Amino acid sequence: MNLFADIRTAVLDSLASLAHDGVIPHGLDMANVAVEPPRDAGHGDMATNAAMVLAKPAGMKPRDIAEALAPKLAADPRIETAEVAGPGFLNIRLSASAWHEVVRAVLAAGADFGRSEMGAGRKVNVEYVSANPTGPLHVGHTRGAVFGDALASLLDFTGHEVTREYYINDGGAQVDVLARSVYLRYLEAHGQEVAFEDGTYPGDYLIAVGQKLKNEVGDEYVDKGEQYWLPAVRDFATDAMMDLIRADLALLNVKMDRFFSEKSLYGTGRIEEAIADLDGKGLIYNGVLEPPKGKTPEDWEPREQTLFRSTDFGDDVDRPIKKSDGSWTYFAPDIAYHFDKVSRGYDELIDVFGADHGGYVKRMKAAVAALSGNTVPLDIKLTQLVKLMKKGEPFKMSKRAGTFVTLADVVEEVGPDVTRFIMLTRKNDAPLDFDVDKVTEQSKDNPVFYVQYAHARISSVLRKGAELGIGPNPAELTTLTDPTELALIAKLSEWPRLVEIAARTHEPHRIAFYLYDLASALHALWNKGNAEPQLRFLQEDAPATTAAKLAMIRAVAVVISAGLGILGITPAEQM
Repeated sequence: MNLFADIRTAVLDSLASLAHDGVIPHGLDMANVAVEPPRDAGHGDMATNAAMVLAKPAGMKPRDIAEALAPKLAADPRIETAEVAGPGFLNIRLSASAWHEVVRAVLAAGADFGRSEMGAGRKVNVEYVSANPTGPLHVGHTRGAVFGDALASLLDFTGHEVTREYYINDGGAQVDVLARSVYLRYLEAHGQEVAFEDGTYPGDYLIAVGQKLKNEVGDEYVDKGEQYWLPAVRDFATDAMMDLIRADLALLNVKMDRFFSEKSLYGTGRIEEAIADLDGKGLIYNGVLEPPKGKTPEDWEPREQTLFRSTDFGDDVDRPIKKSDGSWTYFAPDIAYHFDKVSRGYDELIDVFGADHGGYVKRMKAAVAALSGNTVPLDIKLTQLVKLMKKGEPFKMSKRAGTFVTLADVVEEVGPDVTRFIMLTRKNDAPLDFDVDKVTEQSKDNPVFYVQYAHARISSVLRKGAELGIGPNPAELTTLTDPTELALIAKLSEWPRLVEIAARTHEPHRIAFYLYDLASALHALWNKGNAEPQLRFLQEDAPATTAAKLAMIRAVAVVISAGLGILGITPAEQM
């Protein structure tokens, strides 16, 4: 049940009736007719823009359409009033019985309430984290991991066929740096004193890797030149780091469906195949780029390069795919990787990048548009930085210095559920302050506590009801009439609509925001019951009334649990 969609259907049926009666023309486009919560809750339960969007194509005044539409809607038993406002908006108030049906629908559907087939089985690839395999994940990677995982779950909840994917950047120079850093730890394990030069990774996390390498190869590589050990140590170190990264992801309950190696693109013809595809479309040429912005002519050496016509697809400049020495630029394997994704038959691609990758957005979108013939959309979501605070002081991160705060550090401090929820309390492209002290407070200012406390409160009341021999009963809900009760149910009714909007916009933070609002409505009713005993959930002398109230809050628990499930969080049964 999606009450907003149901009332929209009622609006469309009423408009069809008006067309049949000759009040409005036949054949009007109804695509933009919407039914939404009003901006001001005092105006009603829902509002429709029907008269406003149809006035121009109908050649009528919007208020004339609204005044004809209002009585048609008011005849619906679910609608108590339909009032014209302003130039032609219609504000709708629903009957108590309509809200009661929401409770019944939630309890009947259970965890599937709000689940939809909006995705219609569309295949979606969500690539996220994809951190360089040079060390453990840090707090910045944590945000991308949580965002990507929650988005994948949200798309799955709305009927998409989702693949969660991690791109292993194991083909670049940074992996050679990793290998050299591990080699130093290997020599250290053999008792040698070593110095970490600039550009190497001195983090303690490599000590165990160096020891493990010693255990496997003994002194075979000691005092040998790079030509003897670099390829083998590079593979060894990459595997060790990926094991560490998988363990970090497991701490957050993030499990990937696929790991794709960048290295698998080199020497296999896959890069050449992707570039040949673009070349066959007339999109590869040799040319000279204009000097970059900010460069003076003296700084610029024009040279002919192999370029991709990315400006044909909305990019600012055409992009080099080969260096002057004939080797591939970093962009070439990125093209090949996305060519592989397109070739796998996905209907949509989503990449979750850190904010420092903002410059890649246009070129990657251009590449996918070219490779797919504009048939496969690519949405790139950037996750902004996380500022981690503790005791009023910021933590600092530096992978090269080995002093960064790891994902494991954060999870150990506050737990996976708190970590995941807090990472979704801001939109992905907004900076996030993560105050370790604040997120462990038991207060309204701590959103994860506030939501979990609502679920735990409901669980406690249901247990006490069971002790009295009273359980939720949605058969008779007519005693639920207080405005605060109906406001709680009204918030429940928004869940299916909210889920579809969040999935359509790729914004899982909307789920966290909604859960906080739903918890607020539950706590408001609880607090009002402290002053007005008839609103308390347990009425020992009125079992039928109690059963109705328990049905209502059980429905709230069902939706909170479903929302937390999308976010990858276990609902609290007691606190």
